[in-house]
Amino acid sequence: MSAKPTLYILDDDAQYTALLIHAALNAGWHALSEQNAADFLALDLPHNCVLVLDLNMPDMDGIEVIRVLAEKEIDLLLILMSGFDARVLHSAQQLAEAHNINVLASLTKPIVIRDFISILDGIEIKESPTYKAPLENQPVTANELKYAILQRQLVLYYQPQLEISNGTLIGVEALVRWNHPTRGIIFPDQFIALAEKEQLIGLLTKEVIVMAVEQSKQWQSAGFDIAISINVSADNITSLRLPEQLIELTSKHAISPDKFTLEVTESAVMGELTSSLDVLNRLRMKGFSLSIDDFGVGYSSLTQLYQAPFTEIKIDQHFVMRMLEDNEAMVIVSICIMLGHMLGMKVVAERVASQEIWNKLHELGCDVAQGNYIAKPMQAADLQNWRDNRESH
Repeated sequence: MSAKPTLYILDDDAQYTALLIHAALNAGWHALSEQNAADFLALDLPHNCVLVLDLNMPDMDGIEVIRVLAEKEIDLLLILMSGFDARVLHSAQQLAEAHNINVLASLTKPIVIRDFISILDGIEIKESPTYKAPLENQPVTANELKYAILQRQLVLYYQPQLEISNGTLIGVEALVRWNHPTRGIIFPDQFIALAEKEQLIGLLTKEVIVMAVEQSKQWQSAGFDIAISINVSADNITSLRLPEQLIELTSKHAISPDKFTLEVTESAVMGELTSSLDVLNRLRMKGFSLSIDDFGVGYSSLTQLYQAPFTEIKIDQHFVMRMLEDNEAMVIVSICIMLGHMLGMKVVAERVASQEIWNKLHELGCDVAQGNYIAKPMQAADLQNWRDNRESH
């Protein structure tokens, strides 16, 4: 059985620190305390330690501590606590997570010791890595990616989208993968950022659109009538030729434009607003549906809804994943659904991971859901079998 990692408590209140140290020691932890943030940050911290951090401290507050921890890339687990405004505590957790710091819990003072011990008991011990990543996990290069696009090594996986009111399969989202000849399947988090950096994202997106249209034609020929959502890049959405190119492509394959929803992030629209609105309006006039992706995370979300002819809101997964345990996330999901419906738009929730989240979305009146609770992304050949098996039960 692995030994517990070291637990540190950083709080300027000596009596409160002593109370938590006593509780942690009784629970079998090796616990240490610091009352000065600068002294704590000067320590040579062990791998994967746990820090209980009070936000409201003199000289250097908890927010500043989080910033320094992120700058030093210290690998630890964080428990936040504060007697301050609960909104500040909640926001501090979002800040830490934005810095890729794993926050186990946020506790309001006075802390219920039973809850504190329960959090400690639930911590899973992670062993330090002792090996180097194999060659197949090393970063790919821009030249490799460009070659892969031109040689049609990219493949599409499809994640089902169900109508929440009756569970009917109404569409899929096309998700790109790279079928590398020696490394196997490479996921988009390993090459999308590279494509954006090296100005390959437009070429990549064009290939994805072509593959999706070709697949739609195959499904139509097999009597499988289903809509496909496609993620569109900023390079594409500011290309004034895009509407005509898509119409030429769908006409060539005798596919109606209304079988496709183009998912656009608001940052893509804001890049060159005039060109974006020109393209988006002409896409709608030619029959394509438009979805604003990751809705709720950008500063200009409401502006996008006002200016652009979107037909669908896709609620950002960050809020959907947390809605059951985070009341503020629940409020945001509720408002997104209400807002979408008041504007005559369909509302889609992504990253639906459980029956409980599905049930709550149904209660709130959300229209469509996708996520691993329903099905993981799958290849085209498996989708019809998945549908048939699901409908037979």
